[in-house]
Parts: sequence; C-alpha cells; structure tokens
Amino acid sequence: MQQTDPQPAPKDYENSLGISLLRNLVADQKAIWTSPEHLRAADADWLLPLGGATAALFVTDTETEKHLSNSPGRLKYSKDFSNYGLASLVAAGGGMYLWGHMTHDEHKRETGFLAGEAALDSLAVTYATKYSFGRERPLQDNYRGSFWQGGDSFPSEHSSAAWAVASVVAHEYPGPLTNILAYGLATAVSGSRLSAKQHFPSDVLIGSAIGWFVGQEVYRHHHDPELGGGDWETYTESRDDEARRLWGSGGSPYVELDSWIYPAFDRLIALGVIDSGFSGMRPWTRRECARLLGEAEEKIDEESGNRSEAEEIYDALAAEFHDETEQTDPGSSTRAKVESLYSRVTGISGKPLTDGYDFGQTMVNDFGRPYQEGLNSVDGVSGWASSGRWIAYARAEYERAPSAPALPETARQTIASVGGIPAVAPATPFSSVNRVELLDAYVGLNVENWQITFGRQSLWWGPGDGGPMMFGDDAEPIDMFRINRVSPFQLPSFLKLLGPIRTEFFIGQLEGQHFFDTSSGVVGSWTRAPSPQPLIDGWKVSFKLTTNLEVGVSYTTMFGGVGVPTTPGTFVQAILDSGGDLPDGDSKSSREDGLDFSYRIPKLRKWLTFYGDGFAHDQIIFFLDPKERPLPFGYPERAAWHAGIYVPMFPKLRRLDFRAEGVYTNNPLGPRGGYDNGFYYDENRYLNGYTNNGNLLGSWVGRAGQGIQAWTNYWLGARSRLQVNFRHQNVGHDYIPGGGSLTDVGGRVDYWWRSLGLSTSVQHERWLFPVIQPNVSRNVTVAAEVSFEPKKLFGRSPANSAESALRDGKK
Repeated sequence: MQQTDPQPAPKDYENSLGISLLRNLVADQKAIWTSPEHLRAADADWLLPLGGATAALFVTDTETEKHLSNSPGRLKYSKDFSNYGLASLVAAGGGMYLWGHMTHDEHKRETGFLAGEAALDSLAVTYATKYSFGRERPLQDNYRGSFWQGGDSFPSEHSSAAWAVASVVAHEYPGPLTNILAYGLATAVSGSRLSAKQHFPSDVLIGSAIGWFVGQEVYRHHHDPELGGGDWETYTESRDDEARRLWGSGGSPYVELDSWIYPAFDRLIALGVIDSGFSGMRPWTRRECARLLGEAEEKIDEESGNRSEAEEIYDALAAEFHDETEQTDPGSSTRAKVESLYSRVTGISGKPLTDGYDFGQTMVNDFGRPYQEGLNSVDGVSGWASSGRWIAYARAEYERAPSAPALPETARQTIASVGGIPAVAPATPFSSVNRVELLDAYVGLNVENWQITFGRQSLWWGPGDGGPMMFGDDAEPIDMFRINRVSPFQLPSFLKLLGPIRTEFFIGQLEGQHFFDTSSGVVGSWTRAPSPQPLIDGWKVSFKLTTNLEVGVSYTTMFGGVGVPTTPGTFVQAILDSGGDLPDGDSKSSREDGLDFSYRIPKLRKWLTFYGDGFAHDQIIFFLDPKERPLPFGYPERAAWHAGIYVPMFPKLRRLDFRAEGVYTNNPLGPRGGYDNGFYYDENRYLNGYTNNGNLLGSWVGRAGQGIQAWTNYWLGARSRLQVNFRHQNVGHDYIPGGGSLTDVGGRVDYWWRSLGLSTSVQHERWLFPVIQPNVSRNVTVAAEVSFEPKKLFGRSPANSAESALRDGKK
C-alpha cells in the first residue's frame, strides 16, 4: 500500500542561545528518534545499500584493522589529526557564529549556530547508540570487535560530529569549493579514526551516516531560506514522481538469460547509445528493457541518410517491448502471455565431458541440463501473467538424455582425492533422464521499483559471455527469495558521485551436496544427498561511476546443512563471519566475494569495451594495507580472474563483432602463497564445493584451470546471425594426475522470420584427461532448435484500451 508523505514539521527560525537552543534540541531529538515511522518504500533505495555496506564491513572489520600499520608514530599522528580536524570544524562553526553576530550577518550567524546544534544532536544520538551496543574497540581483544561487552566503539563520535557540521556548512553555502573543503575534512577525520585504530570501518560508516542525517534534520527544520543557502530535499522528495509512477509501480517478468535481447542490448551499450544499462547484473525485467529503449531513442540519429546498426537493433527491440512502452498505467493493468515454445535436439557423437567441477564440460552455461553421448532433447514452454504490482512466471521443459557408463575408477578416485572425500563413488552407470523440469518459475511483487520474488530463479553476476566467476547459469536455477532493485537509482547530495546504482539480495536452497565436514568427521553418501541441504545467500551492488565505467561488488555465503542447524542465528553468523568455528577448525560457513567492472574506452567508445571479473574466498580482494600499497587497489592477485574485450563493430564491416575472454583459477602465487591447485570453488565444509546439483555456480573453467574463448558474429539482422566460436581449457598437472586439456571449435546460425526462429550449431571437441582415458578423445555435437514466440497478449488496462480505441477510430 502506498503511504502518504507525513505533514512537514513546523519551521523554527528562532536560532539563538539559551532557552531557544534547548527547545530546538528537544524538538530535534524527538524528530530524530521518531523518523523511522516516516520512512517510505522509496527509502529502500538508500537503506538497503547502507545496510548491505554495513554488513560487508562487519564481515571485514577485523581483517581490515589487522592489516593497518601498528607503528606508534602513525597511531599517534592519526589520533592527533582526528582530534585537531574535528576541533577545526567545530571552531569554524563557532567562528562563523561570532563573526556573524559581530557583523550582523544573519546567514553566517545561522550557519555557526546550526552547525553547533547539529554537532550536539549527533553526539546525543551517537552516545546513546554506543552504550546500547557496547562494542569493543579494535585494540581490545585482538580486533574481535565484540558487541555488548561494555565498549564504546560503535559508532564513531568523531565521524558523526564532523559530518553533522560539514553537512550544514555545505548546504548553507552550496558550491564545489565549500563541498570539497567541508566534506573533505570530514572524510579525513573519519579516515584518521581508522588509521589510529580507534574505530572499525563499520563504526566510521554509521557514525558518518548519523552525522549527515542529523545535519539534514537540523537544517530542514531550522534554516531560514530567506537568508540564502541551498535546498535540502529528502530522497523521496527528490524523486521524479512521473518516472516513479510509470516505471516503478507495475510488476514485470524477468527476461530469460538465454534470450536474444541481451546480445542486442550489449551492442547498443557498447555503441554508446545506452549509458544506464548494467551489464554485470542480469536478468532484467521487461519494464527495465523498455526504460532502456526510451534512453536509446533519444540518442539514435541518422547516419548520412542511411539506417545505422543501432537503429536496426532499436527497431527490433522496440517491437519486442511495444506493450511495455505503450503502457500508461502499469499499476492497474492485467496481462498474460505465452512467451515462447521451443524444441531442441542435440546429437553427440563421441564421449563428452560432463563434470566441469572436477574436469571439464562439453556444453556450458546451459542451466545444468543433462546430456550424454547420443540423442538429447529439450521441449519447453514459457509464459507469464501480471496484474498491477503482481507477477507470475513459469518456464517448464521436458528433458531427455541417454544413459552412459560410469567414469573409470581412476577418475572416481581422483574426484575423491581432490575433494577430500573419504569414499570413492561406486561404479554406477549414469541413468537415462526423462523428466519434466522447471527452470525459472516464480511469483513476485513490485514495490517502488523493488521487485520481491520467490521461486526458482537464475542469476548472472558479471560482464561478458563466457560465464561469471561468482554466479551464472551453468548450474540449475535455485529456489530462492530475492529482492532486486530493477531500475537504477541515485543517492542524494554528494553521494550522486557514485552514479546510478543497482543492487539485489537473495537467499536460496542448494541441492546435490553429498558430503559435509562436521565436528564428528565427514558424513554423507554418494548414493543419496543427506538432509538438510545447505543454503546460499548473496548480495550485489553495482555503480555506474561514469557513463563509460561500471563497477560491481558481490558477496555470497554458503551456510547450514548437515552438522550446523539452519537458523536465523547461523544465517547472521555466516554473513558476519562470527559465532566461532567447528572443533576441527573449519568454519561453520563459507564466504566468497567478487569484484567486476566494464569500461568503454572513451576515444574508442563505439569500437572497444574492456571488462574484468574477479572471485576470491573470504573477502581477500578488499583487504587494504596502506603500508604496502595505496588505496583502492587492495590485493587483486589473491583472486581468480576473468577478463575480456568486446568490439561491437568494425569500421568497414559494421555487421561484424568480436569478443575474446581469458580466465584462470590456478593462481600464479601457487602453494607458496596459500593457493594450492583446486583452491577456488573448493569448500572445506561442503566437500562437493561451490555447486548446485554437481554443476558449478561460477565459471566453466573449474577449480584449477586456464581458459580462453573467442566469438565473432556476422549479424544478418538484430537477432539473426552467423557465428564462429573457439574455446580452450587447460587443467593443472598438480591438481589431477596428468592434468587435462579441452579444445572446441564450432559455428552457429540463428535465423528469425517474424515469430519463428531456427538455430543450428555444430561443435568439434578434442579433449585429453588421462585419469578418464589415456588417449585423446574427440566428439562432435550437432544441435537444432525451433522456437515460436506468439505475439498475442491477453488482457489490457482500461487506459490502454481507450487509447487503442482512439487509434482505431482514427484509422
């Protein structure tokens, strides 16, 4: 239900010492502590990122502080700087009050008065919070930062007071120089509290946020606009009501990850026609795609009287999302559609590889569909319905795959050895598969552009086509609860420097984990996956720092399962990396974090995009040590990386594109750096690793591999193409005896005529894994798929019906 805005508090411009100040402080504290009751759904835009950032800092607080310098001189210098910096801000405010009082300049007098009032209010809130949480300071108890121990670390009072003063001054005298000086000094004060080891990063973040929001409360209620100064709207007030109504009120299904629309949008983004599309966070909703088309429409122009490539792509996408772009009241419409019907037949001649976690895969990024030598097939249908804010989606398939012999004993022994599993899998042949399977199937609700969905869902967290390091569609979709900001938003004030932001969170149920390392030893069985199975949660936030640069950070946790109960407590412990370990020293959960980016080179904006995607265990990408290296580089060498380039067209061959990617998980630091082969995607407690039903949630390259991929497409139209592709993978000799290699060369043709599509592909593969068989093996995979996309859409909103009738009448 939409909440109405509260009545604004009455303004009080009687800013003077004495009773007036006491009255203001009492009113301020009442407004501050009751402010949560005035929150609106739109405030989730900044509340969720703030909460996610705080949770991420809680996770890394201990390690971050441990990596900072312990030099007594540095600690003293930092502590002195924070004290003098805060004193300078307070003195500046007091000086302005006295100066204004002596010169009868009411604006300066008010600035000094409100800065002091905001500082007092922020300290009152901060100290009340401090003694409620009782967190120990970093230098106590070996940086554990335990709460409710009688400490006074959380939050930082220096940060809150500095940001309260700075925010008032910056709004009283808006301008680049004032903002840089005020917020720059406040940032320096906050940073020096970290380097002085007086506070953890999360203490400083929350202290700064308290100060800023208290400054906003004081300024909005007591600033006299007739004296000058700038406006200070709340986030809800600053939003475009028309855009929020149009794009944020209606539920909308997500577009399937294997849809043609993503390569089409990739080309538009790379050509510079779209600036706010987030390539590293998919899927997108249909309404988000319509919004992006609106942005593209404003930029597309004629090229010497001829149709450009961008225009051709735009026209095809506009036809696909016509109903979304034409909706005038999405919050009240009811619609339903059979989206697609398809049938795919795949023939494999020769023995394929089907275990990407341990060896390699012949078919990758295919939603974990089964395949073996012989004839495989998939018949599917997808459709959706929406009514106002509600949405339901389903994609079901009938999947068939033939049986196959069991892996040889040497391969099964290797799997047990590299996984630390005490039992070798029995020589049981792979059974044939004949099953009905749900891929994505969910119901959901859209609230102010936040879409909340529950059911089986797919995610793609990373740029590029080869497959993300953190989370992709190589494995089956996961049953999950998910909250996704479907369209980007911007934070207010100076935080606009972060650019448009998208974020999402999920928690889901994994399947197919057979072995668990518990306090009583390894338990499990190859024949039956024990219960309960572990859960996985994840969070990602992406920023468009410039129109050319997108940066995303992500974090996932596996927790629960056999040996550790799945409770709210273990969920919180997993996120915060707290609660102690098992008696054998293994963690009760596992944590991974990621960093990805995509950059369009400005001078080659239409010709070249460079992107990268990193994956690490236990937050090591973000650990920082100013003694050894400057911010913000951290320790990227401790991660596994995937990188690529994309050329959307060539100067003389405008329909030809090219993409190449490289990836590795055999860290060059090697065992001496603590990165034994098989380190990435291996989980100490969950011995079947970072998988769902045996398939990697991350990259196809596996646990100790190096890989390259390349594609080139000649586009016959927006969705018809000729493709040639290449892939090569090496697996280390130190990981499995004799190592392994795989090379694929293939081609593909996609051709669409109106609503009917035909896709054919052929791939030749050469592989050698001595533990599977001593000699080189070859296979040929041929696939053909027929797709039909009905154009009929059932149901419409009253407003759209009236518009359609009007158009028909004119005809």
